[in-house]
Amino acid sequence: MLNSERRQSRRLVQPKLATRLSPLQSRVPPPRPVIGIEAEFTLFVNEVKRRPEDIFGTPAKLIGQRMIPRTGRSFQLPSAGAIYFDTGVIEVATPIVEMQPGCCYRATRLLWEQIRFVRQELDRWSQRNHCTCRLQGFSTHYNFSFPAKRKSTTRSASKLAHLLTHILPVPVMLLAANRESSAIGVRPRGSRFEVTTDFTPDPALTLATCGAIAGIVDGVLKWDHYALDQLKPHHIPRPIPFRLRKHSSRRGWRVLASSLQHNPFTGDPGAPIWKLRDGRTLSLREIAAETVRPFRKEIRRLSDLETVRHVDAIFAEDARSLLDFPTRPKAYDDVGHGIDWDRRRVRHWSRSHYEKVIHRVIAREVMRIDGKRYTVQRMQGWYEVVFREVKTGARRVLNLDDLVRLTGR
Repeated sequence: MLNSERRQSRRLVQPKLATRLSPLQSRVPPPRPVIGIEAEFTLFVNEVKRRPEDIFGTPAKLIGQRMIPRTGRSFQLPSAGAIYFDTGVIEVATPIVEMQPGCCYRATRLLWEQIRFVRQELDRWSQRNHCTCRLQGFSTHYNFSFPAKRKSTTRSASKLAHLLTHILPVPVMLLAANRESSAIGVRPRGSRFEVTTDFTPDPALTLATCGAIAGIVDGVLKWDHYALDQLKPHHIPRPIPFRLRKHSSRRGWRVLASSLQHNPFTGDPGAPIWKLRDGRTLSLREIAAETVRPFRKEIRRLSDLETVRHVDAIFAEDARSLLDFPTRPKAYDDVGHGIDWDRRRVRHWSRSHYEKVIHRVIAREVMRIDGKRYTVQRMQGWYEVVFREVKTGARRVLNLDDLVRLTGR
């Protein structure tokens, strides 16, 4: 992750009441596998790096529209996602999306919708205050829930995260890293886990990264157990040496330049200089292609054939990786203006059931449930919504699956 060492000093222990629930956390987890994406941005005001807490105080002072409060210090954006200030950065998150065909498109679309909305609100704030503001891309977290039905003595979110740290880094480097990157990580987070990378300033590359990660996760989830001896029978290439490092924040592991034989972020990704456990010497691109090959069916199912072809083209050097640029692209330094996105492909995937319900929630629609009328009070994590009955004021908590069933979505 870009300048990941800074994360060690930025993470502070919060009092229990101030702890925020992240995109896949809830008091009651969803029964089905879900995905969510977070992105962090550094704020510059008049070309000076500033802490958003110092400039705005809370996200409510940045966003001009009324927002639904969420657990902790975050707010539900009118664009369906969430915003919060995470000790020095502006962070946006997508709502959870069901892991099903098209989910990578939906999650990627939702992420860029949150970025565009926050960028527009920042432009309005800048005009009112006669200053300039820009968002510099910092990091992206791809979050996945761990299905309870897969849990056993040999299968857990922590064991899966450790195994994935031996599979994901090389393909994710080619899809999401740049010349100034320093790590790819995986962190277990209770009933979920997240893959941490640099922010990717291009929506098509965000989709390719999301598709590859989601497909690999979906495939590995089906393995009998999550020990490292599963890598050989599934034909996963293993560079040597390969030394995992402790993640810069919370639990988890990272692969740094010092974890490997060469620096993958500054070298030639097409050079055949990487020694493997089986005695071969391959290029970084060849290792990435071999790693992804067993999961092509899952990547296509959760995204589409065009995404698979884009991933293949990057690994075959027929499309550009950000590692092919001599320096980090300037698009990192001013994110949100002129978003280049293939809207025709996106429109092919309609909103999921969860998305449709969340859009009704953020619109503050009065919902008729069981013959009674309810108004939204707050979000409780990403899966539960707190309502008040219009007539009596009685409090009622419903989850997204309840709302899908009760509202006919």
